[in-house]
Amino acid sequence: MGVFDIIGPVMIGPSSSHTAGAARIGLLSRYILKEEPVKADITFYGSFAKTYCGHGTDKAVIAGLLGCGADDPAIRNAYELAAEKKLTIKIRTSDEDVQHPNTVKINLFGIDGKTMEIVGVSLGGGKVSIRKINGFMADISGETYTLLTVYNDQSGVVPLVSSFLSKNDINISQMRVFRKGKHQQAVMIIDTDSRVPDAVVEEINALKIMKSVIAIDPLR
Repeated sequence: MGVFDIIGPVMIGPSSSHTAGAARIGLLSRYILKEEPVKADITFYGSFAKTYCGHGTDKAVIAGLLGCGADDPAIRNAYELAAEKKLTIKIRTSDEDVQHPNTVKINLFGIDGKTMEIVGVSLGGGKVSIRKINGFMADISGETYTLLTVYNDQSGVVPLVSSFLSKNDINISQMRVFRKGKHQQAVMIIDTDSRVPDAVVEEINALKIMKSVIAIDPLR
């Protein structure tokens, strides 16, 4: 355990879980969407739903969606900034029983028409995990270079994608595969030691089996 696991990150707001973590979830969601967001329907669960106003959780998520880090003073004026950027915001709360008390679901709409449903949890000390993307199980921390691929489940996909990374000297540190069922859509999440270049992302995305390929850099 390091010192930042104990005292938390440099941040704006009263809570590393409810403010810093929320901002990181928003920022990761922006990275995953890969478009300028124009609308966000945000649903808070558990303790997020009970305390989001007092802890500024709503402002933190919104600021993250607009590209602000956890230490950005602009978090305080997130609603005004959203209005300037023409980002429409809708906030809801839910008493649905979820696995983690600090959970937020973001239905995100991009300027070019892309939509994403992203579920994230704040784990404490500013650490987060994106747990679902468009209904698929996931586990993205925003602490590493990550390649997210959505494809039709079939044999040979894992070694095929790995070969693209290997020939470009990109080392895999961790890999997780989730699927809805045999031969149905699947998600492969690959953490790497270095950034996956845009050209490599485009090569992988050009494969007929691929639905989507997104490279995510570590959060600043």
